[in-house]
Amino acid sequence: MTILETKVALRINGEAVEVPAGTSIHKACESAGIDTPTLCWAENLTPVNVCRVCVVEVEGSRALVPSCARPAEEGMVVETDSERVRHSRKMVLEFLGSGVNLEQAPELHEWMQRYGAEPERYDQYEMPAVRMGDAPKIQDNLFIRDYDQCVLCYKCVSACGDDAQHSFAIAVSGRGFGARISTEYDTPLPDSACVYCGNCIGVCPTGAIQFKTEFDLRAADDWRPDDQDVTRTICSYCGVGCNLELHTQDEKIIKVTSPSDHSVTNGHLCIKGRFGWQYVQPDEPPLNA
Repeated sequence: MTILETKVALRINGEAVEVPAGTSIHKACESAGIDTPTLCWAENLTPVNVCRVCVVEVEGSRALVPSCARPAEEGMVVETDSERVRHSRKMVLEFLGSGVNLEQAPELHEWMQRYGAEPERYDQYEMPAVRMGDAPKIQDNLFIRDYDQCVLCYKCVSACGDDAQHSFAIAVSGRGFGARISTEYDTPLPDSACVYCGNCIGVCPTGAIQFKTEFDLRAADDWRPDDQDVTRTICSYCGVGCNLELHTQDEKIIKVTSPSDHSVTNGHLCIKGRFGWQYVQPDEPPLNA
């Protein structure tokens, strides 16, 4: 017996679109070839609705709605590029860019150009925008935390919690401008509940959490994305079959990621898969957590 899939029909930017029931507006837009900016959303994480970059206008709705979490409904009429939507996205991007360093977030730069966002305009006032100004936290040789690049998208918290690792080592601490991603009582990372799976790195969109190897190469002005290759392989530590993406530069592994669409990992790895590649390069000093 074949169970028929329930479909819903809606209109997006005047175009008729039909998607399976339960599909988000964001995915409906994607199926129609309509590009929608996202920041806190990821394919392998539960939507948390915090960045508001993906908002769209829905006919009959008083407020703009987050497309990543709002399900498409029968007869819904959606506008993704109205003046109201464009203005909202521009303001959100400007606020983000005025408070943190987004140099390592190229996708956001593309969206800023598209919407004409100018974060620097907030510096022209008598009281310019306040920057984070925090020095990077370097507490081990595996990864660093740079709050000056953190946009509080909650992705790392989700990956550390219910969506992947279930370690719950980090959460949002503080209020307002003092909010930070932190361990409990700001405990040093090696002394916290962190198991060094690195899944927080895998989902961070701005470089606020990144491999120490990448951080060192950037500090030495030797980070060269155009000279890097990505090779897909299978982790050799156990028989689970996790897929790895080996990022190499100058014939050396510099970091490891995992494809979010892989049925085994969904983009997440353990400490061995994420950081246990030094045996391939025995001339390199070992990484110690």
